[in-house]
Amino acid sequence: MPKKTIPRTETYTLDLDKLKALVHYICYKCPEPSLLGATKLNKILWYSDVVSYLRTGKPITGEKYTKRQFGPVPKHILSVLRNLEEKGLLAVKEADHFGYDKKEYIALKAPDLSKFTAEQIAIVDSIIEEICYKHTADTISKASHDIIWALAEIGEEIPLYAVLASKLGEITESDIEWAKRALATAEANAI
Repeated sequence: MPKKTIPRTETYTLDLDKLKALVHYICYKCPEPSLLGATKLNKILWYSDVVSYLRTGKPITGEKYTKRQFGPVPKHILSVLRNLEEKGLLAVKEADHFGYDKKEYIALKAPDLSKFTAEQIAIVDSIIEEICYKHTADTISKASHDIIWALAEIGEEIPLYAVLASKLGEITESDIEWAKRALATAEANAI
């Protein structure tokens, strides 16, 4: 099996139509409005792009994400939701959720999946299943508050490649010995 290479910099561009189609699909796939609010929608988009990026070297949508209070948020999410509402594909309603205002999303028509590969839909479906049915907005928000989120400032872009550094392992004695040998070799070759 060929080794997948993951770009070290962002080399992709936003596919706005694909982002709109993905938001529409997520709202359609999670048909119980009480299970999908803004926080969960944002996290499904984030994790879908992250998992695709880690598996294939590119995200599904090419969207940029920024740090907000409750985790990474897609830069264009508000305009995408407005557009889907204007086209009659989605209804957004305000609901009371334990004394807090919550947005709920209802797909009014079946989505067009022609922009996606089977692998992309499988990734999104698994993330929808995990987030919609096994998390509350609070638990998934806290889960997205990892080291990457903590290091960014509110409003700052969180590049997808940063996830590559989010799971650092412990440095072992073996690692230190290897680094010392590599440094000694580099110094010897520099002379």
